[in-house]
Amino acid sequence: MAAIDELKILLNEDIRQLDVLADLLLREKEALASADISPLHKLTEEKNQILGTIRDRARQKIHHLVDMGYRPDAGEPSRFIRAGGMDDLYQLWKAADQKLRECQSLNQNNGRVVGHLQKRLARVADIFRGASSQQKLYGAQGQQTNVSSSTVFASA
Repeated sequence: MAAIDELKILLNEDIRQLDVLADLLLREKEALASADISPLHKLTEEKNQILGTIRDRARQKIHHLVDMGYRPDAGEPSRFIRAGGMDDLYQLWKAADQKLRECQSLNQNNGRVVGHLQKRLARVADIFRGASSQQKLYGAQGQQTNVSSSTVFASA
């Protein structure tokens, strides 16, 4: 069946690009750890390009699966593939999904590092402004905010 062969090609390309993405995320982690921000812009551009092509292929994969009888409201495509006895395709799907999860984890870790660096920078900025002794509150997203005389706690 041509749709299965096309799905295999798309999944193999996903796996290849997810390996590249994981490498980019590791290089991003190294740049963040060394406080060398010069490569971050280029890494971000490369990540965005890869993610765009992965998104495009995801749409193509869903179209092929729909052509094969998959209904998007029926749950995970992997269940449809497994139930259809397409073992080779299922193994590729699982491998691509695992690589995607690894990339998501790396990206979340890098996001936490960026958040930490932003907090440190905010504290340094507070010191320069002489605001370091102000009380802090935590917002809904866990970020710190200064309490000042203009902070409104309630209104009538």
